[in-house]
Amino acid sequence: MSTAAVTDKRSTLRGATLPRWSPWAIAAGSVAVALGIGAAAGLHSHVQQGLIAALLFVLATYGIAARVEGRRQAKDRIATSLVWVAFLLALVPLISLIWVTVQRGVKVLDFYFLSHSMGVVADSQPGGGIYHAILGSLEQVGLATLLGAPIGVLTAVYLVEYGRGRLARAVTFFVDVMTGIPSIVAGLFILSLMLILDMQPFGFAGSLALAILMMPVVVRSTEEMLKLVPNELREASLALGVPKWRTILKVVLPTSIGGITTGVMLAIARIAGETAPVLLLVFGNRFINANPFEGAQASLPLYIYQQYGAGADPAYDRAWAASLALIAFVMILNLVARGIARWKSPR
Repeated sequence: MSTAAVTDKRSTLRGATLPRWSPWAIAAGSVAVALGIGAAAGLHSHVQQGLIAALLFVLATYGIAARVEGRRQAKDRIATSLVWVAFLLALVPLISLIWVTVQRGVKVLDFYFLSHSMGVVADSQPGGGIYHAILGSLEQVGLATLLGAPIGVLTAVYLVEYGRGRLARAVTFFVDVMTGIPSIVAGLFILSLMLILDMQPFGFAGSLALAILMMPVVVRSTEEMLKLVPNELREASLALGVPKWRTILKVVLPTSIGGITTGVMLAIARIAGETAPVLLLVFGNRFINANPFEGAQASLPLYIYQQYGAGADPAYDRAWAASLALIAFVMILNLVARGIARWKSPR
């Protein structure tokens, strides 16, 4: 049989398929039709036009694929289309939030704004900065991390390596409950202790509430990372006569250190934007207070809340600039977590 005959025979066994560029063409056509429908119907909202384009894209993908490739392949393509549409819809509020924050936050965000406090500047006056709020946030989040991260990691080690029976089930249950509690509950718990002890607002009280919110996140992420460590590594270490505590310290934890660090960083990013506990326990301060154990302090989330509630244009600009600084801080933490996870991941 000749080579041409074999090629022809193989080509007859292959069904018709759409070209690779067809999704892009269908998407462009859907957008064009949606814009035409919006213009004809008098729709001025880009959200409405986007939803119409998404619906047309899904329907057109199914119709064209069913006609060319068959209904079975069309179902696969429509599932893929729905995934892409859901992904793009999820990006819309995120991109919109970042765009508005950057657009309005760059007005006053400069070195002066980052290196000065509010001091005697009134909320209705221009000027002032967020140095006192940055310092307060760093100290409060840092102290919360020093408290919450070790307790969370040790709790996860207990649940994975030692936890058996009722105590382990009770700890798991309470960790699940703590994961879903509102931040205001943690603040009220610490506030009740402060009222019993007749204490005034101070920065470390906010750190205690933030540590409560941080611990369940660290426990859950660390627990999952420890479960991924192969049991063969533990068994090999124990077979050599190494005690279990040393096996955990020298084998299990170093193997999962990348994932544990990522979980801790994500927990820090989660508590960095909390406002309710700080509002109750730290109270805010217009001046620089570098001592978190005495006197009221400021923090970035509380600063944003207070400035936006002031109701003046200069205060609005400072609130948006502080929001941009907080977003940049959280983004840097996530990038650091990803970098550490990639650096420490087992090869």
